[in-house]
Amino acid sequence: MVVENADSGPSKPADVRCPRKLEKKSKQQACDGFTIRAMMKNSVVRGPPLAGSIKERPAKPTAFRKFYERGDFPIAVEHDAIANKIAWKVEIENLDYHYFLPLFFDGLCERKFPYEFFARQGIHDMLEHGGNKILPVVPQLILPIKKALNLRNRKVLISTLKILQHLVASADMVGEALVPYYRQILPVLNIFKHMNVNLGDGIEYSQQKRENIGALVQETLEAFERYGGENAYINIKYMVPTYWSCL
Repeated sequence: MVVENADSGPSKPADVRCPRKLEKKSKQQACDGFTIRAMMKNSVVRGPPLAGSIKERPAKPTAFRKFYERGDFPIAVEHDAIANKIAWKVEIENLDYHYFLPLFFDGLCERKFPYEFFARQGIHDMLEHGGNKILPVVPQLILPIKKALNLRNRKVLISTLKILQHLVASADMVGEALVPYYRQILPVLNIFKHMNVNLGDGIEYSQQKRENIGALVQETLEAFERYGGENAYINIKYMVPTYWSCL
């Protein structure tokens, strides 16, 4: 007669597997497309990365800030009850536009006070009083304009688009002088042309404040066409295919 040992417990089946190990084996693995691993079992193909066309770019130190901190600009802040203004220490008409206007346009990339205030307000003042001095300086303004637009910063875009509208209407032939440079200016405008806020029946207050980027791009393109002469539309259409003539 065989006596069983009381201390020995019931025997365990040898083929029982731990469910955690099964979960690890069936776990899906991410991999790139068009590779050998993508054809393997339990593989998930990653989607393409974001293009980042509207992603904000970092800003570099500007020459405008350097010259301002050095005290080379004949300007100061004039505090008013409604809004701050620039107090010019010399007559604006007597300024050297070949020297000062490109420097102020370089300040379009600034986003901190007082640099951004002096740069933007200074440009509007110089465009308002420049007259015939503006046209010869247009080629020097293209690079600063392109740098400001390429930042993809919302505040910088809004102020730059408003300044472009003021620039083409500031003096005769300025709009036509910008036509050869559409390939440097319009690619970013084409990206943000359809960036509008759709609220259905709601009210979009940024349009009243002229802060809707899509609407500002449309206004700017229309201003380019009005002041750019007979070759403006075909050049705008080449760079912005979805634009239709306003004339």
